[in-house]
Amino acid sequence: MSLPERTLRFAKDIDALFQAASVPGEVKPDEAQTEEATPTEGPVKRMLKRALTLLGTPYRWGGTSPERGFDCSGLVGYVFRNNLGIELPRISRDMANVGQLILDRNALIEGDLVFFSRRGKNVDHVGIYLGNGQFVHAPRTGKDVEIANLATGYWSQKFLKARRVAEPQTTAE
Repeated sequence: MSLPERTLRFAKDIDALFQAASVPGEVKPDEAQTEEATPTEGPVKRMLKRALTLLGTPYRWGGTSPERGFDCSGLVGYVFRNNLGIELPRISRDMANVGQLILDRNALIEGDLVFFSRRGKNVDHVGIYLGNGQFVHAPRTGKDVEIANLATGYWSQKFLKARRVAEPQTTAE
């Protein structure tokens, strides 16, 4: 399956993913129609939707573009720069020092950067939190950009901390 076909396949499920990840009490698009911006329409939500269109992009060490592939920090930097105008350091270890520190997984919100250590105590991997215990990342050579579970499995054991770089969404009044 070609990259555009994979992207289209994943893009069709984006809205369903965001509805599943919505915060209790948040107005869902099918519950009310409004002209005002809601959390589902803000810049962070748009950035996450763009990140999900990159699902299936091949991993490439040092990669920073959809055309050439991504490594973990290349994916995060590309998405934040091109969608929020936020320039992040190039490597995950340095990204882990930017923004507000979040140590409690239960305090994570959509758009937070999640950091991991696969070998010891130092940050060596980063992804973008999607909500509902999931994050998007470029895992390793031989794999493509994918969604992974932060609550269970391999990555749950490797989680170190998170950082809030983007402004949290607020409900329109």
